[in-house]
Amino acid sequence: MIKSKYDWIISETKTDEKFLKAAKKLGLDDLTASIAYQRGIQSEASLSHFLNDNLSDLHDPFLLHDMEKSVERIRLALSRNEKILVYGDYDADGMTSASIMKETFEMLGAQAIIYLPNRFTDGYGPNLSVYKYYIEQEAVSLIVTVDNGVSGHEAIHFAQENNVDVIVTDHHGLPETLPEAFAIIHPEHPEGNYPFPYLAGCGVAFKLACALLESIPDEMLDLVAIGTIADMVNLEGENRIMVRLGLEMFKMTDRLGLQELLNIENVSSQSIDSDTIGFKIAPQLNALGRLDDPNPAIELLTGFDDDIVTEIAQLVSSKNDERKALVDTIYQEAITLVDKEKPVQVLAKENWHPGVLGIVAGRLMEDLGQTIIVLDIKDGFAKGSARSIESLNIFEVLNQNRHLFEAVGGHAGAAGMTIAVEHIQSLSDILCQYVLENNIDTRQKSPLKVDYELIEEILNLKTIKILDQLAPFGMSNPKPLFYMKDFEVLTARTMGQDNKHLKLKIKKGQFEGDVVAFNQGFLNQEFQQATQLELIVTMSVNQWNGNTSLQLMLEDARVNGVQLIDLRHRNAQIPEGVTDIFEVTEETSEVIITEIPDKPEELRSLFLNNKFQSVYFKNRIIDAYYLTGYGTREQYAKLYKTIYQFPEFDIRYKIGDLAHYLKIDHLLLIKMIQIFEELQFVSITNGLMTVNKEATKKKISESQIYQRLKETVAYQELMALGSPREIYEWLTS
Repeated sequence: MIKSKYDWIISETKTDEKFLKAAKKLGLDDLTASIAYQRGIQSEASLSHFLNDNLSDLHDPFLLHDMEKSVERIRLALSRNEKILVYGDYDADGMTSASIMKETFEMLGAQAIIYLPNRFTDGYGPNLSVYKYYIEQEAVSLIVTVDNGVSGHEAIHFAQENNVDVIVTDHHGLPETLPEAFAIIHPEHPEGNYPFPYLAGCGVAFKLACALLESIPDEMLDLVAIGTIADMVNLEGENRIMVRLGLEMFKMTDRLGLQELLNIENVSSQSIDSDTIGFKIAPQLNALGRLDDPNPAIELLTGFDDDIVTEIAQLVSSKNDERKALVDTIYQEAITLVDKEKPVQVLAKENWHPGVLGIVAGRLMEDLGQTIIVLDIKDGFAKGSARSIESLNIFEVLNQNRHLFEAVGGHAGAAGMTIAVEHIQSLSDILCQYVLENNIDTRQKSPLKVDYELIEEILNLKTIKILDQLAPFGMSNPKPLFYMKDFEVLTARTMGQDNKHLKLKIKKGQFEGDVVAFNQGFLNQEFQQATQLELIVTMSVNQWNGNTSLQLMLEDARVNGVQLIDLRHRNAQIPEGVTDIFEVTEETSEVIITEIPDKPEELRSLFLNNKFQSVYFKNRIIDAYYLTGYGTREQYAKLYKTIYQFPEFDIRYKIGDLAHYLKIDHLLLIKMIQIFEELQFVSITNGLMTVNKEATKKKISESQIYQRLKETVAYQELMALGSPREIYEWLTS
């Protein structure tokens, strides 16, 4: 069934005419200006700044708390030729942050040691044993963290106690008590007053680089763009400036590793945008950290040895393929464990790779519309991730029950945890009880703000080019969303590995084009047949075989009214989880007519008392009278004339021969003989049929069996040959 994932909020904001005129002077059409206006850019000055901001608009890095202190300490370390450890993180933000610091120290003449922790052996953030190793074995005397550190109390305390200063650069949520580091650079530091709080880890590292180099190293902005987009921070203010210019740097980058990743993904450097980073580059980098040692990523991002970089790029790509396969496998296994009676799902199993459980939980949450926890069981403990719908603050509930966990952390929409296996059932019970006691509507959908209704006049490449002036798109400045209705689906076909994805060919007025729907291949039949279909889409450019065309990307879909799906053709697949019409309950929303009953009233009664969201028509017919008809005058006459010649006729053994001789279908012949018996033209005793030669003349139409047969034929013809709409209207009339 096609069912919307979100609650659509279609903008009705009227754009000020004065603003439209000002926007036109700046090169925007009314559509693009209206979208900017809806997003809070409502004056000529703010629009001009939004469109034309540049590096000179970046804030002074020394406004960050402890920046001056950090720069002085690093310069002292450089003058003393101290060994410096840069301690990063295993995701794309941490990788790019560490790469920025590596290149910065190289430009300053220092060879810093770069270390990215292993997700499985080191965990997130400062690790005491790693710190010990580098302090005791490598004689490190200064540690600079990037994209981590504000929660690393134990390791940082150890370092400082051993006369090794730690400079923390981080952007994650601040704990109640900060570690006793030498310095903490954080855009939201409680003692600071930095004007922009939304920097990613790579943004903070870049600020430190600017302060150390006393200039803006714009050649590093491609790294900033990757980390900022990958970490899904707000793309406004400084982030927008750095990402916009970073994407331009990316198009002309000398980084062999990035070039190789683009080649692997078959992406032209000139077509790079935030989607390229978000859906092509970042997932590959993150896959390395999810499944293996992340440290090769530093050489990939900063190295200049062709052979080494190519080898690492291929490793990264293979890890990404492995990650996709793992996600698909675990998803399929997890979906079988879902208990539809529960408002929250806690799914646990052995041998689930912990590095991808957050992705699996997120996909399940989207598909089921429920809060999901997915856990891998090993050695008596379960470790994994949670993803939560908007109406349930998952971390709040978990935090209230910390006694269940070995470790737990997160925020309203996501969490990570380790829990003893014997407590898993208690966790499930507590979550379900919490939902019930607090009357949380888990069916409530997250809102989706939609910018504009898509009309035929704006379905062209020119619109995309003008809309791109609002790019880069991302958090807080999403790609414009369009509402679409009143169109025709010409074709629908599956595509991709395992037919996971869907491509629709649609027609709206004079426009014909494609809509691509990721992970919707299983709804191929539904999209092909749906009437009153409504979509939320984004607009994109498709380049294939030298041709450039407009392509729409599906974000959400719904049907205005009941969905009627025809499964009567031979190869139609019956979807899983759909209830047979004779097994409906009060909660049933999707039904299928698998086999039609003999009596039409049985079927109609079920529809007169229920309102279903979707109805699938398989309509198997056991005795197909609609194919035989109810008999012609000539057939009845020929039957009577034939049997009249025999004083007795054994229908137990001879009826097949009789059907063959008369060229009348066996099924119909039995009915015709029953009609003759009812009208007393014949009598049947112990299988022997005798013609009543004294029978009163009667019309065949006087037979009740004949009348019911005519009704059955009409009923079956509708069920076998009528359109789904005709069948449904008959059922509900």
